Amino acid sequence: MVQDFIIDIARETIWTAVKTAMPLLLISLIVGLIISIFQTITSIQEQTLTFVPKFLAIMAVLLLFGGWMMDSVAGLMIDIMSQVPNIDK
Repeated sequence: MVQDFIIDIARETIWTAVKTAMPLLLISLIVGLIISIFQTITSIQEQTLTFVPKFLAIMAVLLLFGGWMMDSVAGLMIDIMSQVPNIDK
């Protein structure tokens, strides 16, 4: 029973991590792709050009989705803590 509990917690944790990281990863990928296309078209080969736009985009996503991300992680923790007393030894 303990092994099933641990596997369920691990599965929920991984899914929550993927679900909460996805908006940040997607916006970073999209902004990086747009900047790369811009650099290819204009022949600008500056490696640090993507840093500021990606940073600003990620901050904007955190402002938009930060509450939802915190709710997801808090919900996971509440779920885990509520199941702890039910662990069979």
